[in-house]
Amino acid sequence: MAVLKVKFTKTKRDKLAQILWILNWVSVVSGIILFSLGLFLKIEIKKRNEVMAKGDINSVPNMLISVGVIACIINFLGGKICYDCSDANKFSRWKLVMLPYIICTFCFTFCILLGSLMCYTMRNELEESLYLGLRDAIKFYKDTDIPGRCFLKKTVDLLQIGFHCCGNNGFRDWFEIQWVSPRYLNMASKEVLDRLKSNVDGKFLVDGVPFSCCNPSSPRPCIQYQLTNNSAHYNYDFLTEELNIWMKGCREALLDYYTGIMRSIGIAALLIWLFELSVLIGVRYLQTAMKNVLLLGDLEGESDGWLLENSFVETAKYNINIIKNLGKANQISTVSSMNDPNINVQNTDCGKTNVTTKSIPEAR
Repeated sequence: MAVLKVKFTKTKRDKLAQILWILNWVSVVSGIILFSLGLFLKIEIKKRNEVMAKGDINSVPNMLISVGVIACIINFLGGKICYDCSDANKFSRWKLVMLPYIICTFCFTFCILLGSLMCYTMRNELEESLYLGLRDAIKFYKDTDIPGRCFLKKTVDLLQIGFHCCGNNGFRDWFEIQWVSPRYLNMASKEVLDRLKSNVDGKFLVDGVPFSCCNPSSPRPCIQYQLTNNSAHYNYDFLTEELNIWMKGCREALLDYYTGIMRSIGIAALLIWLFELSVLIGVRYLQTAMKNVLLLGDLEGESDGWLLENSFVETAKYNINIIKNLGKANQISTVSSMNDPNINVQNTDCGKTNVTTKSIPEAR
């Protein structure tokens, strides 16, 4: 029994073909939107690739770009098919193509769904990439004279100012590294030498942060140095007072930023998938209705269209049997070829020229 069978008159078939022609062109636009969203995400990631470790974070934008291009091509072809289906004579040219087209498009729509789901599963890879990238960027913050690293100070400062963040996990990350270049340290100063000697690795560590961590909205002048020393500042207690630097780590700030972008892209991709699926269902009804018209031979009469010719269970069993028979056919072919006595048998009469043959006596 057919699944979701609908009866179509000629007028309904023509209207369905016209509507699907328009919807396929709308789908071309949706493919362009997918392409644009993937390109936008790729550019946003590339903007801050200096603070990201190399990984598979570009897999999502690359997939969206690819899916968008393929969607434009498929829906352009679908529009042409639906336009020709308004005429039964033109439909005969596409009769053998439509079913493979529907199957391939059905599988392709799940690539759109996969791209939508990947936008939500990308968070873990992005978080790890940001953690490693920011850790190295902060570590090389002082290396303004080394080629290949001289831009990191500017990058980190602009990042902390723009995203209102400080450090990787927080401002205390700056306490664990030497972020002041040795060229700006007075090696004749006893305080500097004592601080260098007090550290096992010989680094100049201070409980201070770069200027880009300062919060300009704070009424108090920014306290960058000796953040944990209450006696160094008047009327100051770092444990109870709200510090006038950004408290959020840059990893969390960037992760929230990219998560918001990917959530919006994921929702858009999901809506496009639902739209593409609905268009594909309409194309399936048009294909079965036009096929039945040709079988009945009455181009002006009514015809049935359906989603599946048989029930879901029967269709599944039928496809499973096809797969099993394909496997059995391959096995039978292999076994029969192994047991065929006529294979690799040498002809012992080859090369003999003196073979006598019986002649047929002449009729008298």
